[in-house]
Amino acid sequence: MENQFFKALARLNKLILPSYTKQRLDLSKASKFQLAIFGWRVYVTKRALD
Repeated sequence: MENQFFKALARLNKLILPSYTKQRLDLSKASKFQLAIFGWRVYVTKRALD
């Protein structure tokens, strides 16, 4: 059940949040807000794949 929640959340993130890897954002120059979004997307994706 938890896995389904994270899969749905990952789909929602894909629709709403920007993809910084496609934009080729340099993470060393990213703002704190951009890093927070990137970290959130990584966390949700990892949980969805478990």
